[in-house]
Amino acid sequence: MVDTPVDAPQPWTVRGGGGARNESVRRHNLATVLRAVHYGREVSRAELTRSTGLNRSTIGAMVATLEEERLVTATEPLNEGAVGRPSPVIRPSGAVHALAINPDIDAVRVALVGLGGHVVASAVAPFAAIPSPADAAQATARVARQLLAENKATTLVGAGVAVPGLIDFDGGTVVNAPHLGWINEAIAGPWSRLLGCPVHVGNDANVALLAEVHFGAARGMSDVLYLNGSASGIGGAALVGGRLMTGARGYGGEFGHMVVRGGALTCDCGRVGCLETEVNVGRLAGLAGADRAAELERQAGVLAGAIANLISAFNPQLVVVGGFLAQLIDAQSGLVLGAVARDTLSPLAHDVPIVSAELGDAILPLGAAELAFAPLLADPLG
Repeated sequence: MVDTPVDAPQPWTVRGGGGARNESVRRHNLATVLRAVHYGREVSRAELTRSTGLNRSTIGAMVATLEEERLVTATEPLNEGAVGRPSPVIRPSGAVHALAINPDIDAVRVALVGLGGHVVASAVAPFAAIPSPADAAQATARVARQLLAENKATTLVGAGVAVPGLIDFDGGTVVNAPHLGWINEAIAGPWSRLLGCPVHVGNDANVALLAEVHFGAARGMSDVLYLNGSASGIGGAALVGGRLMTGARGYGGEFGHMVVRGGALTCDCGRVGCLETEVNVGRLAGLAGADRAAELERQAGVLAGAIANLISAFNPQLVVVGGFLAQLIDAQSGLVLGAVARDTLSPLAHDVPIVSAELGDAILPLGAAELAFAPLLADPLG
């Protein structure tokens, strides 16, 4: 994933004379309107005029073109006593879909997602052992064929794969997914040939954060931290000034592999004392009563220290937590909030809410689908 503003227009290169320039502006405006409809899910033409800064006639022309391309639909709203002529309501087309794929150590989860961020259908293919990339691809293809046949998707723009690991800037190579054991695996090409559509690959925490920014708890925010606990450990991502923090090679945000004080266990990455080895639902297995309570308190304290460090480093507007981490904070909210307030550099923790992710099971499907929708949203006529 590249280091670009979440909602910023894509760069446009003008070549040639006025005709080329006019066409570039037109395609830019089409992309602006389509993104507004995609992320708004249902917007009036008047709202599009206000939010995009384009005039009414331009909005009308852009909507008409997007309707011709079967990317949006426009319907007249019910005029229930309103004064004046009602503004048409623009919605994403129900005919455009993307596949969203999340391979993990126990299963691959595949969803069919419509333009506008609607999960149409989903299915899971479980694994008896940690899958190889080829195993995961075959299972994905089998489930995808079933979903497409059952839902009769008319236009498939591509597939997005959310992987718990480091992804190269090429958007197709898994550099290191420690829990899966995938090292330097170029999966976009083989998976694309198997699925019959373009495949784009991203880190699971990065795409989850983008889903929450566009559709969930972080809408409208420009500086957000995200942490999630799952079977594959702890994933993290940061939005800084409206840009996804990727780092020099695309590996930024590996907060689960911060070494924490007192950590003594060896992580799957080979290092000792990573956050995800110390805050881990597996360490609660078999514990009961006072032992379980003590372990919950210990893990909550470690997590609070990590969050305090991250707030001190990033100065976010919001911290979003998901999965096991959200459950841990719910169970130990007083301890976590108190420790974060105490241990964060003052006044950086003031007015920084720590909230649960809103999208639930839809977070990775919506985020992975964004990878597939990105080229269309950048250039609807491309």
